[in-house]
Amino acid sequence: MIGHRVIALLVVLGLGAAACGGDDPLPEPVPEAAGGAADSSDESSESSRSDNASEADPSTGTEDTTSGGISPFGPAPVSPSGPLDPALEADLNTLFDSLTTNPDLEAIDRVGASGDPRAAWLLTDVIRFLRMGEILERTGNAWESLTDVSIPADESPWGFTTNHMIAWDVPAPPGYINWKRQLFELFEPRWAPLFDDPDATVDWRWVSWGGVYIDDRAIGQTNVGCPQGCIPALNDPALTSASDGSWYPDDSIVFGVVVGDEAVAFPKNIMEIHEMVNITIGGRRLGIPYCTLCGSAQAYFTDDVAPGVDTGGYGAYELRTSGLLSRSNKVMFEFHTMSVIDTFTGEALSGPLREAGAVLSQTSVRTSTWGDWKAAHPGTRIVAEDGGIGRTYPRDPLRGRDDDGPIFPIGDVDPRLEVQEPVVGVIAEDGTPVAFPVAVIEPLTADGASVAFGGVTVASDGAGFTATSEASGDQLAAHQAFWFAWSQFHTNTLLFLG
Repeated sequence: MIGHRVIALLVVLGLGAAACGGDDPLPEPVPEAAGGAADSSDESSESSRSDNASEADPSTGTEDTTSGGISPFGPAPVSPSGPLDPALEADLNTLFDSLTTNPDLEAIDRVGASGDPRAAWLLTDVIRFLRMGEILERTGNAWESLTDVSIPADESPWGFTTNHMIAWDVPAPPGYINWKRQLFELFEPRWAPLFDDPDATVDWRWVSWGGVYIDDRAIGQTNVGCPQGCIPALNDPALTSASDGSWYPDDSIVFGVVVGDEAVAFPKNIMEIHEMVNITIGGRRLGIPYCTLCGSAQAYFTDDVAPGVDTGGYGAYELRTSGLLSRSNKVMFEFHTMSVIDTFTGEALSGPLREAGAVLSQTSVRTSTWGDWKAAHPGTRIVAEDGGIGRTYPRDPLRGRDDDGPIFPIGDVDPRLEVQEPVVGVIAEDGTPVAFPVAVIEPLTADGASVAFGGVTVASDGAGFTATSEASGDQLAAHQAFWFAWSQFHTNTLLFLG
């Protein structure tokens, strides 16, 4: 729970328990017990600046995005290198120490007058949590002074400033993580272990609050809800036969996973509530995160535990949602070791799993309709209507929340496709990332046909797409995602254009 001194701070600032206030378009968190979905949060990646996109090559089907691309965010402010000016460092200490009582507005003004744009990262962090009244105005003014960019009156100050900082790739100030964790731990002390690894490869600049708190419930408590306001993982949900899945409409979306001879369908409405399932399929233990903001469900094998890693006797990793996000992608962590894991790549970025060099292997997740999935896989099972935990799931928990584009900052986006264009993403056998727009390949893979590109062959059995290596014929892990998410985590991805 939030500490008493933080509650006092929230009362002083008039924020209450809401993640978002005023006319800011970002959604408010909905407690798990209320039956609604909460904000997703959804790790570190390379910048997705448009000048990093693949150059044109008619033989590969990619487009040139390296020439003539002028960022809509304008030129980045010039940042100094080396240590912070001692006066600026002192002002930052004063500001962050004052947040537990009464924020020092004059310290904010002095930070804004320092002339060091690196400090603007910390101002965006303050804006994220303390977003009303004079502190918001003064912090926004300080950010404008450091960057020489004005925040439009009709824009979310946090979204506008953070999008610009990400797109500009402004360096973090020395000591950034120490101030950042001080602020974040005021609001959720249980985040502390995620910040503990001094050698973490997390890009902390991009980590922000998703509006909810960490799911650190004991494994034996995962069936009792999440009263502290987290996004609750669903462990070992009850499964029923396809014939008992008539409660779910045939035209509704499922995420299908096949391991060995066992197929399981995960209804989208249930995944929108839990965003994480830990389950055994085909004799293998898997963690299945769903990032609603990225349109991406993935399946990681979690029973291949790195030597020397303590999983508390469970013999497998346990994946959870932290309540934090990175460029609109959930920040996932491993429960036993409190290690941050890149949700998109499976690479451990902090803690004991980073030290062990752990990278979780994936299997495919196919996005399909329930009718098509059970027709292609008549022996499939589906998560029970109540999840096996006796709860009721709304048919459309998010109520179109993500229909009009990203609601959290993502920075700039590779312009080859629209931001939320669905793509099937695959890592080729040689490590090359390859993306296939769903709208392009659907007609090309009808009636058992396939497409080959970038060393990858993609086909469909009528219920989502499968990928194999063009050279060896071996199966490759594939999953569907919004273009902005796939391309920002795989900046040099090849793109199939037909």
